[in-house]
Order: sequence, then C-alpha cells, then structure tokens
Amino acid sequence: MDRGRLTSQSNECTHFSLIDHSQSSNAYMRHQESHAASLMTKCSSCGKEVPTDSAFCTYCAAAIRTFTQEPYNYQIKYQPSYSMLVLSLKQGQVVVAEAGSMTYMTPNIQVKTRARERSVLGTLGISILGGQSLFVNEYWPSQGQGEIGLVSAPVGDVTKIDLKRDKGYIIQKSSYIASSPTVNLDIQWQGFTKGLFGQGLFMIKTTGEGELFINCFGAIDKHILQAGETIVVDNFHLVGFSDSCQYQVQKFGGWKETLLSGEGLVTRITGPGEVLIQTKNIRELVEWLWVILEPRVRSTAR
Repeated sequence: MDRGRLTSQSNECTHFSLIDHSQSSNAYMRHQESHAASLMTKCSSCGKEVPTDSAFCTYCAAAIRTFTQEPYNYQIKYQPSYSMLVLSLKQGQVVVAEAGSMTYMTPNIQVKTRARERSVLGTLGISILGGQSLFVNEYWPSQGQGEIGLVSAPVGDVTKIDLKRDKGYIIQKSSYIASSPTVNLDIQWQGFTKGLFGQGLFMIKTTGEGELFINCFGAIDKHILQAGETIVVDNFHLVGFSDSCQYQVQKFGGWKETLLSGEGLVTRITGPGEVLIQTKNIRELVEWLWVILEPRVRSTAR
C-alpha cells in the first residue's frame, strides 16, 4: 500500500481521535460543572451561593435547610454543681452549640462549624482589631433520632431560657452553651465587639424565638425587676438580663473603693425584666488559687 496514503489515513485517525478526546473532555468538564452547581444553592436571604448541605448561610447566617421547629427533648444531668445538657434530636432537628462544648454524641449526629459572622473577612477583621468572634457548631441526626451531651467551662448549673420575639436576652459569652437555630446570636452588638462591660467580659445579644441554654459558675440566682426597679451587680457575677432592661456600666464607688474594696466594674440594671446572677466569681477563684500557688512559683523561680 502507498506510504503516503497510510500516512494520510493515520493523520485523519489522529485528527478524529483528538476531536473525540476534546469532545469527551468538554463533556466531562460540563458534567463536573453541572455536578458542582447541583451541590450549591442560593440563600433566600442574601442571594449568595452556599453548599446545599449547609444548615445556615455562611454569609448572613440565615437558615438554608428546613428545621423541625418543636421544643427539644432534653435533660440536665448532675445539677447543680457539674451540670451537663443532654439533647435527644429527632430527624430534622438542629441544635446550635458553642464550639468545644460537645462531650459525646451518637454516631449518626452530623456536625458543621461556622462563625457567627457575615463573612470570613469579617471574622478576620474583628480578630485583627483585637475584638472577639464566636464560633459555633451545628448538630443534627442524619438518620432517625440522635443524642448529644453538651457542657460549658464554668463549673455550675445549667438553665433554659425561652426566647420570644419581644423577649430577648443579653448574656455573657462564656455562659452560652446551645440554642435553637432560630435564635440569633448578635456579635455585631457593641457589648460584644467593644467589650463595654470591661475586665475581659464580652456579652452576646440573643434575639429571635426558640430555646437558649446557658451555664453559670455556681448556682443561678434569678431576680425579677418591676418597671423602674434597679439592682447593681458585680460584672463577674453577671450572667445575663432581659433586653427590656436599661443598663449602665460604671466603677464601684470612687477610686479608693475600687482599689481597696476588691470590687471593679458593676452594672446598674433597671427593670422591667429578669436578671440572672451567678453565685460564684471566677476572678475570686483565680486570686484564691494564686495565694496558694504564688509561694511555690516564687521558690521555683529562685
């Protein structure tokens, strides 16, 4: 057979092979793009694209999936000193909890971590500026019913607060354990971003409608204030108060009282509303431990 003819046929085969390969590659790329697009959905609140398996939008924190909005089946074990919150979650139920609060969970519980911020840049911006950010985990059972145990750092009691549209709460960041996905944790509020309560205390404004679980150091002492009634609380004993209350952070007395009394900043809270106080003070515990440890630290340093 003529060599030129064979070469021509070979070139034609190569040409068609390249075309077929190119078409296959394009088809594969289109398939991959279509598959990737199918894994994304648009947030109905802000319009941004987020993964379809997200429970909340990573940009505006709006709910993506439909949740079973019914009260949690829960139990608070080992009260009042070493309390642990145990939740039995039904299919479709989601609980939002402080990152790091999980003690155990059944294998069918799914988890996703997110920051209560509008974007990653927002979170980084707050961190760079020396402020605070709040990372939370979302837990939900993939099949059937699941169980999860949650605790917080303070050694003490756990209680539940029922939030309503006209009844929000301002709570210490360290007191937060968990909440319904319909509860908004507002860290854009100036009590959180600016630390208005001083002494390293940051407060979260919680609004919406759902259940809120909080922890305290010691026991919880609840005060119900009538309109115009006022109470003054040491900031290290303050757990939270209704957002219907008026408040003012101030020094305890004059400079002499502040230095010699052992008190620092206090919050003057005026009703109507509820005020939650913890019976123990983490600062006093640290100071008491230092009295015991200081001699040993000094002797070791010599």
